Amino acid sequence: MRLLTHNMLSSNIKGVTSGFPLRIEAEKVVEKQVELNAAFLKNMFAKIEWKPFVDASRAMGYAELPDEAEPLMLESDEFLQKFHHALLELHLEEGALVCPETGRRFPVNKGIPNMLLHEDEV
Repeated sequence: MRLLTHNMLSSNIKGVTSGFPLRIEAEKVVEKQVELNAAFLKNMFAKIEWKPFVDASRAMGYAELPDEAEPLMLESDEFLQKFHHALLELHLEEGALVCPETGRRFPVNKGIPNMLLHEDEV
């Protein structure tokens, strides 16, 4: 699971009001090379919740992103490369996503998060 996906997931358990961001518990992280597409990154930047994105990248062992970012930083090749790496090249292969409100763990196996709810959570 890429951090691009993580940044768009939240806990949908019945009664949960603050199910975003899901905390990452990483057991296995892999890096997969992807060609850098600056136009795509610039478009996605506005859609990313930055603090949860940075926290997630750090949970996966990547601490190269600044605490805060602004669109002007996209003009820097160095920043673009770091953003690209965290967003598209880091993959959570094994671990869990944890609901911030309930602590419910959603397992991630072979890069696929299982967000299915139990009967009492629907």
